[in-house]
Amino acid sequence: MAEVSTLLFLSGMLLCGLLLHKVSKCGAGVDKKPNFIIILADDIGWGDLDANQPEGKTNNTPYLNLMAQQGLRLTDFHSPASTCSPSRAALLTGRYGLRNGVTHNFAVDSVAGLPLSEVTLPLLLQRAGYYTALIGKWHLGHHGPYSPTNRGFDYYLGVPYSNDMGCTDIPGYDLPECLPCDSSGPLIRLKRSAHGGCYTNVGLPLMENSSIVEQPLDLWTLTEQYKSAALQIIHNASKRGQPYLVYMALAHMHVPLAPPLSPDASTSARAPNNGAYAASLSEMDSLVGAVKTASDDTDKDNTLIWFTGDNGPWEQKCQLAGNVGPFTGKWQTSKGGGSAKRTTWEGGHRVPTVAYWPGKIPANTTSSALLSGMDIFPTLLSLAGVTAPSDRRYDGIDATNTLLHGEQMGHEFLFHPNSGAAGKFGDLQAVRTGKHKAFYITGAAEACGGATGMEQLHDPPLIFDLERDEGEETPVEVETPEYQAVAERIARRREELLWDIAADKSVSTADYITDKSAAPCCDPTEPVCRCHTLG
Repeated sequence: MAEVSTLLFLSGMLLCGLLLHKVSKCGAGVDKKPNFIIILADDIGWGDLDANQPEGKTNNTPYLNLMAQQGLRLTDFHSPASTCSPSRAALLTGRYGLRNGVTHNFAVDSVAGLPLSEVTLPLLLQRAGYYTALIGKWHLGHHGPYSPTNRGFDYYLGVPYSNDMGCTDIPGYDLPECLPCDSSGPLIRLKRSAHGGCYTNVGLPLMENSSIVEQPLDLWTLTEQYKSAALQIIHNASKRGQPYLVYMALAHMHVPLAPPLSPDASTSARAPNNGAYAASLSEMDSLVGAVKTASDDTDKDNTLIWFTGDNGPWEQKCQLAGNVGPFTGKWQTSKGGGSAKRTTWEGGHRVPTVAYWPGKIPANTTSSALLSGMDIFPTLLSLAGVTAPSDRRYDGIDATNTLLHGEQMGHEFLFHPNSGAAGKFGDLQAVRTGKHKAFYITGAAEACGGATGMEQLHDPPLIFDLERDEGEETPVEVETPEYQAVAERIARRREELLWDIAADKSVSTADYITDKSAAPCCDPTEPVCRCHTLG
């Protein structure tokens, strides 16, 4: 009888192993699938993270500093592009914009979005039993099948695009200052006003799943709504014992800023000042801290939190823009124009990044591995034991060994596409290998003060040694053996990639057609589509 019981027990354990992906609890020895929290800051500078600055210089990000002390700080991590939509598309697909089709931003009235042929990270995790949630900015298509809940997310609360792509009744800090919504009539005009470049006739919508729940939304309470939703999702998933992906695409640090200052202040009292950015940065850090605490309290040893940014700071916003640190793009700024967001200079795509996973990621570690936001896709799938579809090519690499084992290997080559500066969207303007970076095309975004630089083609390319010259000020001399060796290696790999993309049968094409009827509107008969259904 004892032998029969033992046999039955062993058979049960074997069955448990075979059903591991379908059964959440089979016994004490079974590993659970990890939880993932991706926190994506909008328009954040590499130098906005205190831990990236000289010690004691600032104290705006204590919770992120703590995450860095208890985890891993990645110092050479790059957004896949230097504007919103293409960066987010690459993060969620693990593919350059030239493959996934998203090369620049979608509009308020865009009919489409991320091509439906693309397979997203949340969809693959959802199929593997994960609960998937997006809280925050989407900007990959809000109409019909392009909305988040049709692209792999079980739950969505957020804004379908950037927080300056619609008016609010109490505008946040901006430069120039934005005006409140124009409530004089129901006419929707999908154009930015001449005053500050802000929309004044289309209310900024807050969406929950497929419904607009508030239009125009209240910028000054948005952070609390995001925090409440995130904490509830984390706690509920933990109670169910279900692994989860929470993708928090923050409104911070994109303007208009709405820091925790009194929204009842007069218009003049809310005029831009030097304290608004720091206050917003601190509020963002507190939000990160609240999410970290909830994760620690529920499933600390089984949750990876990955904080990064979608691109560098919006330089033309002056004191309302972030800090690029030492990555100032001096070659470009000396000739006019900005070298941060919308450019392929380091300030446009090198972003502050921290990975935290107690017991898995060694504490207080730093990595200079050359990595990209595209790498989040293959890394999370690897950690979850999920295989990506084999019918397409990927550009991201699995960074598991960098996160968990201190490996310093990253991309041998990393390509930086144009997604906002002068020139053709998708052009591979710059290529990085090791400490060297080559520019085939340079261009600038608008700088504080309004200056813009012209697009320039470079044949031979400009090559910078970022180890000696992180400010990208003085190119390596063309006649030197160093230049010749690097230029030959980069040119060969650049040509290989372009041929590979040209021959890739899985390349998608995004539809950028616009139509006024595609703009999110809860009630077209009301001025600025006004509605409020939140309890």
